[in-house]
Amino acid sequence: MPLSPIAGAVIVHAGRLLLIRRASPAGDLLWTLPSGKIDPGESPSAAAVREAREEAGVVVEATRLLGERVHPQTGHPVSYWACRLLAGEAHAASPREVAEVVWVSRGRLLELVPGGLYGPVQAWVDEALGPV
Repeated sequence: MPLSPIAGAVIVHAGRLLLIRRASPAGDLLWTLPSGKIDPGESPSAAAVREAREEAGVVVEATRLLGERVHPQTGHPVSYWACRLLAGEAHAASPREVAEVVWVSRGRLLELVPGGLYGPVQAWVDEALGPV
């Protein structure tokens, strides 16, 4: 039986990327993008928007698909969505799932996600964050 598809929200605002620290890590995945399972009948972009609200308390608009892959650590099919922040202050909106929420600079991103992000996501984040 195939694993549930996941949608991730890639949110860059004011020169920083939004990351969450999972309350219960999935393998080595401690710090990650707001993401979660796509509900039946829900579009992947709508799932990314919903997960950003449920996990980080922010209202976003999905603007474009950055890429899709089968995640090498979890085996779930994942789609990554560039999102624009519309409203809200980021916080751990679902303490059962999320221990901490942070806006990170490029340097801190490498500390928290040492292997870097999925290639197309990393390229978009690098472009969105601007020159080093």
